Amino acid sequence: MFDTLTNKLSNTLRKLSGKGRLTDENIQETLKEVRNTLIDADVALPVVTNFVETVRTKAVGQEVIRSLKPGEVFVKIVHDALVDTLGAETSDLNLRTQPPAVILMVGLQGSGKTTTTAKLAHFLKIRAKKNVMLASTDVYRPAAMDQLQTLAGQVKAHYHTASPSEVPLTIAKNALAEAKKKFVDVLIIDTAGRLHIDDEMMTEAKQIHSAINPIETLFVVDSMTGQDAAHTAKAFNDALALTGIVLTKTDGDARGGAALSIRHITGKPVKFMGEGEKIEALEIFHPDRVASRILGMGDILSLVEEANRKIDQDKAARLAKKIHQGQEFTLEDFRSQLQEMQNMGGMANIMSKIPGMNQLPAAAQKAVDDKLFKKMGVIIDSMTPDERKYTDLINGSRKRRIAMGSGTQIQDINQLLKKFLQMQKMMKKMKGGGMMKMLNKMKGSLPKGL
Repeated sequence: MFDTLTNKLSNTLRKLSGKGRLTDENIQETLKEVRNTLIDADVALPVVTNFVETVRTKAVGQEVIRSLKPGEVFVKIVHDALVDTLGAETSDLNLRTQPPAVILMVGLQGSGKTTTTAKLAHFLKIRAKKNVMLASTDVYRPAAMDQLQTLAGQVKAHYHTASPSEVPLTIAKNALAEAKKKFVDVLIIDTAGRLHIDDEMMTEAKQIHSAINPIETLFVVDSMTGQDAAHTAKAFNDALALTGIVLTKTDGDARGGAALSIRHITGKPVKFMGEGEKIEALEIFHPDRVASRILGMGDILSLVEEANRKIDQDKAARLAKKIHQGQEFTLEDFRSQLQEMQNMGGMANIMSKIPGMNQLPAAAQKAVDDKLFKKMGVIIDSMTPDERKYTDLINGSRKRRIAMGSGTQIQDINQLLKKFLQMQKMMKKMKGGGMMKMLNKMKGSLPKGL
């Protein structure tokens, strides 16, 4: 998410950061570029106008003029304005009520509402240790109820069984009654969506809302719809008094207009963002961290938190011990590392959270292709246990067999072995206190400013 916005905005600000002093002229020119960048990112015009005026007001003040490094102060002003636009503070889910805490999910059809309902259930079970029940009142979309029931099984949540012939309001009331009987902590109700806003949908949602009195009413919206997402959210908020927003498909939105527009237009906080198709791909929305990512400053804190949650710590400890003792790093270990990387959303996701990665040459950024890493995993899976342990065994005939088994070419096998040998050499340097030497060498090869 934000790729286009990050590249254009960070390039614009980089020009200014090298200035010895700021003048009205170079501030105005930079603000014009910032304005055009935000518009290109499909940010709503009122949000753009407010943002630029906020930065302008602070930039012409004594705060910048008196600074020894005015360019850096200007970047901080832009960062703070982004944080304020995105919501200033992280907005937690409110579950402080007598159980079951009811969460009502609303939104248009195709926004990913049903999948997000299951993702939220998984989030609450794993991170908050809550006992969760799911229910669907979508009696219109074919197999909508079956879909949620299947997802409930995947995340090991309770599911309220109902028939498409029932009235949505009745389903919601019965689900609440069952949740109370089973002493469930949280009941999440997925409502029906439509292709566009209509009176029938709003009336039904209002009736359900009034009957079950949810503590949270979350509007689920596709971030790829840009500023239209914000205007749709406002229409729902006028009818239902939303408590928060969930942005979906953020991994496919390179512009970021929805995230920057929605808080300003609705006055409601973005609470979560979906960053992929996996059931675990739902993250808390931290405005300060997102602002840092937009400006190319990375998000190391989120990366560390993600690693702690998704990396198998026991497996990592065993590998570290193995390397420390000087044992050989094998293709089996390499395959395990590729899998851990995929668990964290792939290399592209990891790099997006590392400071300065957006400053890499375009060719280097394009070279980070997660499809390539997936292909490597398939190739390794097509090898025998001995081949994974002793790569010297892999001769021409074995390469042909592996290529046929993995649906790849022999040059793909050669490319994998080349990258593996590079990784193997790197692992050897970690033995006997050689890690710092290796890191210093790597640092010297990074672009300036990293």
